[in-house]
Amino acid sequence: MVGAVERRGAVAAIVAVANGVPAVGLEPEELERFLRREGVRKVSARDLPFAVVNKLDGATTVAATLAIGGAAGVEVFATGGIGGVHRDAPFDESADLVELSRTPMIVVCAGAKSILDLPATWERLETLGIPVVGYRTSQLPGFFSAETGITLDARVEEAAEIVAMYRAHRALGRQTSLLVVQAPPAAYALDAARVERAVRDAQREAAANDIRGARVTPFLLAAVTRLTGGSSLDANLALLESNADLAAELATICAETRESAER
Repeated sequence: MVGAVERRGAVAAIVAVANGVPAVGLEPEELERFLRREGVRKVSARDLPFAVVNKLDGATTVAATLAIGGAAGVEVFATGGIGGVHRDAPFDESADLVELSRTPMIVVCAGAKSILDLPATWERLETLGIPVVGYRTSQLPGFFSAETGITLDARVEEAAEIVAMYRAHRALGRQTSLLVVQAPPAAYALDAARVERAVRDAQREAAANDIRGARVTPFLLAAVTRLTGGSSLDANLALLESNADLAAELATICAETRESAER
């Protein structure tokens, strides 16, 4: 992802909590420590005060990344897939959705994670007033797969159109994020039916092992990786790089249009 951003001439800033410090950009030694996953905990927006006071290392969720990035004035953020409404537990809804509804930022992703209830997540995005635009796609992607059968209301072909939409969004005083979705690269995208079978098998394993709360998402994603013979991991890595590339292009256009307006 860092390479994809830098090739576009933009600045890559990995968001995390490093030794209790909310950071937009990690030092090389900090990144190496995080990649080893030693003592690094998952941190959502609600966990930030605890992580800060206790000087913890925290890998941030979409919600926490929005909270930290928004406070720092970041305009564009790339991730893999957002959280949403969980299957078979509609009361279990990711904090990502709430944070997207109150943090103005361009968020690039491959839709919501395929382990979720995608139709319900789509409805919640609409209810929360979060605009969703497809970049060269007319369907909400399914993270590992390109198609979900959920038709988008807005599609664009050029990155500049997205920035123009965001500027119009902000000019109206809107405080939500603009969610930009693109399909995973075609060479790595998985068949939707294959992903669905793996997700259902992973759900059964989670239930059998009494996996609950914050442990559910990482457990299911790991199980899907195993059940697809590693293909979902390949897709995940490919879509992360692709999303970073688009986000960097958007960030560059944002900077250019801002400088032009200032002149």
